Amino acid sequence: MTGPKGGYYEAELGEPHKFDPTFRGPVHNRGCTDVLCCVIFVIVILGYIVLGTVAWMHGDPRKVVYPTDSYGQFCGQQGTPNANKAILFYFNILQCANPTVLINLQCPTTQVIQTLFANHLSFSLSWNVLYLALACFVTDASLSLLFTPAVCIQVGITSLLDAKEVGVKIFEDYASSWFWILIGLVISMLVSLIFILLLRFTAGVLFWMVIFGVIAAMGYGIWHCYWEYSSLKGKPDSDITISDIGFQTDFRVYLQLRQTWLMFMISLAVIEAIIILVLIFLRNRVRIAIALLKEGSKAIGCIMSTLFYPIITFLLLALCIAYWAVTAVFLASSGDAVYKVMSTLPDCKYTNLTCDPETFSQSNVTKLCPGSQCTFAFYGGESLYHRYIFVLQLCNLLVFLWLVNFTIALGQCTLAGAFASYYWALRKPADIPPCPLASSFGRALRYHTGSLAFGALILSIVQFIRIILEYLDHKLKGAHNAFTRFLLCCLKCCFWCLEHFIKFMNRNAYIMISIYGKNFCASARDAFFLFMRNVMRVAVLDKVTDFLLFLGKLLISGSVGVLAFFFFTRQIPVIQEEVPSLNYYWVPLLTVIFGSYMIAHGFFNVYAMCVDTLFLCFLLDLEKNDGSATRPYYMGSSLRAILNKKNKRPEEKKKRRKHKKEQPNKRH
Repeated sequence: MTGPKGGYYEAELGEPHKFDPTFRGPVHNRGCTDVLCCVIFVIVILGYIVLGTVAWMHGDPRKVVYPTDSYGQFCGQQGTPNANKAILFYFNILQCANPTVLINLQCPTTQVIQTLFANHLSFSLSWNVLYLALACFVTDASLSLLFTPAVCIQVGITSLLDAKEVGVKIFEDYASSWFWILIGLVISMLVSLIFILLLRFTAGVLFWMVIFGVIAAMGYGIWHCYWEYSSLKGKPDSDITISDIGFQTDFRVYLQLRQTWLMFMISLAVIEAIIILVLIFLRNRVRIAIALLKEGSKAIGCIMSTLFYPIITFLLLALCIAYWAVTAVFLASSGDAVYKVMSTLPDCKYTNLTCDPETFSQSNVTKLCPGSQCTFAFYGGESLYHRYIFVLQLCNLLVFLWLVNFTIALGQCTLAGAFASYYWALRKPADIPPCPLASSFGRALRYHTGSLAFGALILSIVQFIRIILEYLDHKLKGAHNAFTRFLLCCLKCCFWCLEHFIKFMNRNAYIMISIYGKNFCASARDAFFLFMRNVMRVAVLDKVTDFLLFLGKLLISGSVGVLAFFFFTRQIPVIQEEVPSLNYYWVPLLTVIFGSYMIAHGFFNVYAMCVDTLFLCFLLDLEKNDGSATRPYYMGSSLRAILNKKNKRPEEKKKRRKHKKEQPNKRH
């Protein structure tokens, strides 16, 4: 469907693609695109490496691994006097729920002290006991001797010990069941592979079974609502309207009203009618979507290596996440220990001033403020680097998002190029070029690093803004300004929609880049106009694909989860003796279910990329070709049959066949 030419069509929706006799699939003679963005991307990566190096030089991960007491000593560190004191106690742990803790990695202990005395707690504490409370504790029975009374303290420590015991049991379950968890994940991988390969036969059956099942279920719902509506006729108080009784917390009250069942019946009837009308008027587009799903299964069967490309993406993403996390920890732990004066006297003018613990006992502060101490406050510094730690953390986050989105973009462009090579092969699989996945990866990395980085940067900026909005929303949860909350909610909604739209556009722009080798903006524009010229087909295919893939993920994770449940609960007699003894059988069960879903998600992401690529190539095929001998359609026979399209045979082949038919007649 190319649509009318000229006028509004070309001005608003772009000009349809024209036939190019030299086009034979992804263009091989291409040049580098978006070079400036590529240079900036490389410079940012080098700067990111420098940032990580500087953070590693100034940071100290012990500040994260080990808690620090009021005197700057690490709790639980081996080789120190506090080696057997692993727990740091705070009287008001809620004061630690502060975003500044993520930057300073230190709970504001001064606030804890103020809260203790402001609340007038029902037990008395001397300064020595308070000192012990803010220091590292020994987790043994002698702990009760440190406090008066000791019950409240022991409850908190007991809960920590219980949590530690649960963690040890969970670790034991993983240690004893890891082999069977691995087997379950391998089974889910094999099932996912078989499911994708069989979609060429089952896609249509599965889709229509679910659709007719939904129609039948809604039909039963309509009948049931009518039966309830009729049975309530004549009963007392059944004709009262919903507006008369108002809001009721007991929902069963509404079920005694005829109006309720009438509303249910009308709603189900309207939904049923919409589904039936959509299927009637869009049946051909639904058939095209199912045919493309089947064609995608064939394409993956011809290029099986694409199913294992997500491993490369996973490794690159793991590298990005690990580098970001380590850099963030070292940035957060940068700085020297800062000590401040802590005094029990309310009129001490030296309170909260910085001090040196080595020379504090010799200063005049101890004389002017008796009982004051020089205690650890936080980690920090006065240098330019320490003053901009928060800015460096934001840069770390932005570059991390950029690298993650670039990695995903590289995978999408690579897979799109491989599947485009399949579609534009006239004789499948004979005309598919050798090593299509490796060739596509090389083209994407050599020529289009800048374009992929450009698209990833746009998406990263939007995601960065969304993170900032989420942070502001978290900070304003206790605010009573309704307009501010409403404005923030609108901004979050708008940027959520913008992020998903950019993801959709980037995905299809990468497909166009893999085919034609143009820059990002030109590819995004061509993809957008191509979809606008076929907007109904795009909508139907997108929903049908998402629906079937979602069913596939649920089917695989659910079936493997049921099998794992019967296995770990010893309900399979044949292998009952092989089941390891577990503290919590749900630990390996949930691991298998979650892992199966993620494996199915990885496989189906490849399949979804395949279908999207084939669909975009299909639209290009309809615009560029007409089925003649010089401009044949590249789509499969099933798609041509749905659209009533045929490829005309060349005249030479017709003459040869006619000549072969005439030869037997001459012999007779």
